[in-house]
Amino acid sequence: SVSAAFWEHLRHLGLQDFPCGVGSWNKSRFDADTSSRGGQPGLGIDAAGQEAAVLLDEESPEALMELLHDRHSPWALPPDCSPQDQHLQEMAVLAPELVRGSNVFQILRSLRIIGKGVEEVDEGLLQLHHLEELILSANQISRITSANLPRTLKVLELCCNTVADLQDLCSQPPPELQHLGLGYNRLCSPSQDKYLTAAFWPNLVSLDLSFNNFMDLLGLVSQLSSLQKLRVLVLQGNPLALIPTYRGFLVDSLPKLSILDDVHIGPDERHQFHGLARQPELIRSEARVVVSIGEIKGVPDPSPRQQLEVGSEAPVVTYSYCVTYEF
Repeated sequence: SVSAAFWEHLRHLGLQDFPCGVGSWNKSRFDADTSSRGGQPGLGIDAAGQEAAVLLDEESPEALMELLHDRHSPWALPPDCSPQDQHLQEMAVLAPELVRGSNVFQILRSLRIIGKGVEEVDEGLLQLHHLEELILSANQISRITSANLPRTLKVLELCCNTVADLQDLCSQPPPELQHLGLGYNRLCSPSQDKYLTAAFWPNLVSLDLSFNNFMDLLGLVSQLSSLQKLRVLVLQGNPLALIPTYRGFLVDSLPKLSILDDVHIGPDERHQFHGLARQPELIRSEARVVVSIGEIKGVPDPSPRQQLEVGSEAPVVTYSYCVTYEF
């Protein structure tokens, strides 16, 4: 589940272990009783002297932070870690009580669980009352229940999973969601088109449906046209993207769109395709694929051997090849 992966992730961050958390390396800074303790009997050390002695054995916050940030340090996070992980570790040094136990739920704004074999989005996520970004890419999620998602979510990324049905996700979707990433899943039309409307996603600005199995361009566009705030759309990798008039029809049908398939839509392109949305008859149930063969290895090239003199009666050897593609 996501919750299990989350706790394992926190354990990996070592928020309670050196140089984070509270221990012999910084205990006096967080021990309210330090200043009130006197010297031990028979040692002849007053309270101030004992506190100074303790501090000599401890690390300053600056030194502990350096251990987190120095790329040669064994406690440094990998370069590709999220800003949220860095923030949690820094807080565990400066204010460890804020990331101890369930307190961490109050400060998390972003959660990234990528490639951890997660199959279930459980209700444990509801404890993250301020979560705005949830990244669950490259897992094994086939269905996701929206009732288990925090209502504060603005970004939900489910790329590279096995989602085939959006019904459960759309039962109580997060009302403020601005980006929905569903690329590289198993969604198909027309059964899923009806869930991609403003009735479920009134504030959606960015939508990624790339590399699924959407085939009905007209049906999909009729649903997407209700998303009045949509500015970024990714549909590449679907069968409908092979239709010759695919891009032009989308550009003219969704006039508020700014970026389609990671390519900016400029005024010239809008002018070029103006009126195409009113000609659905141009969208034929066929695809056009152009294949260019740059080089074939492992077969002889006959061209250098055929340079015979004009009128030569020498025998000519002809080669022919059959190249087969399976789609």
